[in-house]
Amino acid sequence: MTLTTLQVTELVTAWLWPFIRISAVVAVAPIFGNRSVPVRVRVGIAVVLTLVIAPLTPPMPAVDPISITGMIITGQQVLVGLSLGFAVRLVFVVLEVAGQQIAQVMGLGFAAMVDPQNGVSVPVVSQLYLILATLVFLALDGHLLLIQVLAESFLTLPVSVHGVARSGLWDLVNHAGWMFSGAVLMALPAMAALLIVNLGFGVMSRSAPQLNIFAVGFPATLIFGFVMMLLTLSGSLALLEPLFERSISMARTVVSGFP
Repeated sequence: MTLTTLQVTELVTAWLWPFIRISAVVAVAPIFGNRSVPVRVRVGIAVVLTLVIAPLTPPMPAVDPISITGMIITGQQVLVGLSLGFAVRLVFVVLEVAGQQIAQVMGLGFAAMVDPQNGVSVPVVSQLYLILATLVFLALDGHLLLIQVLAESFLTLPVSVHGVARSGLWDLVNHAGWMFSGAVLMALPAMAALLIVNLGFGVMSRSAPQLNIFAVGFPATLIFGFVMMLLTLSGSLALLEPLFERSISMARTVVSGFP
C-alpha cells in the first residue's frame, strides 16, 4: 500500500493541530498546568486527550503544516488553547490577589510559600485560598467541564486560518477586569474589619504613648485577621461557584465563532 503526499499530510494534520490546541490548554489550565506536575505527565495528558477528541473533530484543512498557511493555523491553535485555559485560570489568580490583600493588612505579607501553580512565592493566606479553590474546582467537576468545552471548541471554532474573534479577546479582557473586582469583594470584609482594628490601635497609641503598640497590636491584628477569615470563609466559598461558572461560560464565548 502506497500513500501519496496529500494522504500523508492529511494524516499528520488530523492529529497535529488538535494536539497543539489541547497542549496549549493543558499548559495553562488549572490542575493540569500546575508547575508541580512533571512535563512528561502533562504531555501524556495532552496525548490521551488528543486520542479521544481528534477522531470526533471535523476534517482538517488540506494544508502543509510547514507552509506559511500551516504555521498561521498552528499559531491560531496555540492562541485558542491559551485563551481557553486562561479564562479558567483567572479564578485562581483572583484568589491569590485576595489572599495577598488580606495578608498585607494582617501583617503576614512576609510569610510566603512557593505556589505550585505558578512557581512563585505567595503569602500563606493566598496559598490557603488556592488550596480551597482547587478542592472546590475538583468538587464542581471543573476539570471535566473544561475538557468538554475543549472538545466542543473543535465544532464551534474548527481548525482553520481563522482563530479567536477580536470580540472574544476583548470579552476575555473584560472578564479579567470583572474577576479582579471579585478579588476585592472577597477580601473587602476582612480588610475593612482589620482597618477598624488598626484605627483603634492608632487611637490607643495617641491616648497612651507609653503603650508598646507594636508588641500588642501585631498579635491582636493576627488574631482578628484569622477570626475574620474564619467568619468570611463560607461566603468566600459560596462566591467561588459563580466565579467558576462565569469562567466556563467565558471559555465557551471565546471559542463561539469566527471573527
